[in-house]
Amino acid sequence: MAKLVECIPNFSTSKEREPQIFQGLVDTANSIPGCTVLDIQSDGDHNRCVFTLVGSPQGIEEAAFRLAQKATETIDMTKHTGQHPRMGATDVIPFVPTMDMTVEECVEMSKRVAARIWEQLGVPAFLYEDSATAPHRVNLASIRKGQFEGMPEKLLQPEWAPDFGERRIHPTAGVVAVGARMPLIAFNVNLDTSDLEIANRIARAVRCSGGGFKYCKAIGVMLHDRNIAQVSMNMTNYEGTPLYYVFEMIRALADRWGVRIIGSELVGLTPAKALVDCAEYYLKLENFDCRRQVMEYHLAGME
Repeated sequence: MAKLVECIPNFSTSKEREPQIFQGLVDTANSIPGCTVLDIQSDGDHNRCVFTLVGSPQGIEEAAFRLAQKATETIDMTKHTGQHPRMGATDVIPFVPTMDMTVEECVEMSKRVAARIWEQLGVPAFLYEDSATAPHRVNLASIRKGQFEGMPEKLLQPEWAPDFGERRIHPTAGVVAVGARMPLIAFNVNLDTSDLEIANRIARAVRCSGGGFKYCKAIGVMLHDRNIAQVSMNMTNYEGTPLYYVFEMIRALADRWGVRIIGSELVGLTPAKALVDCAEYYLKLENFDCRRQVMEYHLAGME
């Protein structure tokens, strides 16, 4: 069986704000043999785009570097503004084992790509999640704290030397985090209010660092084009903390502030089981076995 690996690089630009730069990244991703573009998400309020790539280890490794190269050449972080926290033109590059791949193999990929980004592009790189070289570097939010503007000072702190590179940012591309991790779900919930503070309070309540759900990272953001506030989340273990847990908690907290959930969205791809688990919960299915009762799962398991 051929090995497949997934990569979900995030860039500090968007189709809505910088269409030419965005298209350059799209063209680069589509030009690399052994790499298939499954999905591209762009958001003007976040001023961020997320690519979902899958392919051979060699193809994906080359794609990750080539995209970082294109971003470094075209994105100027000194001019970047947006709702989403960010520290570099290529903000984060995660590798996810998909088929006949191990996390350990993805860790080695992340190290090679991070080293190449520094050596050839001059962008300092941190290793995070399963690739992290110290406990305080596992959490991406800890690495990113201070964002692009605060990173020059942060890199001078004893505990924040980059894993690859010198203690100085690239002047226009900042720094990047590269790592291996298990599947993550980017899940956002939209509220029928323009009060960002309500979204911020809900985010603080549901995220792990605020005493909420263990595998939930959350922030409040404003969607200016719709004039609504959003709870934007990364769910790092959808089995440990299912999507419906945070959805129902957000619903209850929103009700306290007199607002309603008007919709939710997934950014990029998600494992099917995460959605099947929601269906099982909301339909109150009894004695449900997704491997046996969902047709696609059943057919996939046939010899």
